[in-house]
Amino acid sequence: MTSTSHPESSTSHEVTTEYVVLVDEDGRAIGIHPKSTVHTTTTPLHLAFSSYVFNSRGEVLITQRALHKKTWPGVTTNSCCGHPAPGEDLGGAVVRRLRQELGIEVGSPFLLLPRFRYRAVMDDGIVEYEICPVFGVEYDGPDPVVDPDEVADATWVPWVQFVDDVARGRAVSPWCVEQIDQLRELGDEPSAWPVGEASELPEAAVYDVGARQGMAGSFEQPTPTRYS
Repeated sequence: MTSTSHPESSTSHEVTTEYVVLVDEDGRAIGIHPKSTVHTTTTPLHLAFSSYVFNSRGEVLITQRALHKKTWPGVTTNSCCGHPAPGEDLGGAVVRRLRQELGIEVGSPFLLLPRFRYRAVMDDGIVEYEICPVFGVEYDGPDPVVDPDEVADATWVPWVQFVDDVARGRAVSPWCVEQIDQLRELGDEPSAWPVGEASELPEAAVYDVGARQGMAGSFEQPTPTRYS
């Protein structure tokens, strides 16, 4: 399946300044910075997230980053990445970015890797440096409709195949390589993965804790919890 593009790219949207949350080595918030200028050769450590969208057929939605992206343009990666706005719930940020980038409406994301962090440097010296909790999402709805300003393509592939391809050297984003190494330790079947401990999230994160009940299913009513 090759996704279609959204008829309106973000260039037609009202321009607003987006901010990322800067954090110290212990994950405490120390300030904010405009998202548009945060990625340089001296990128400060900041809060982000990654998400993996799974369907009931055991497939994961992988994407190709838009060719004009500042960091890793055109590279294959996980379903969606992004940055929570200051004070924004991490789960809500995942839902928001999946809607914006892929045109899909999803339920409550589930936490997988609360402590994930990485630093990666492009050939031109641009740095990604993030504390980046990883979430899973269950979705069996219509095919994605991508925002071409963010995503060049999206396609479903069997999770086991994708893991094997990456292990054999398939070119994907550096954070995706590291995340898959950790996710595969949770087991072969994503629907059976344990939910990560919200208490292990960085202090800067805001997160509503919800319990996941399997690939087919529903979530319990989330209990608001703030880690800040």
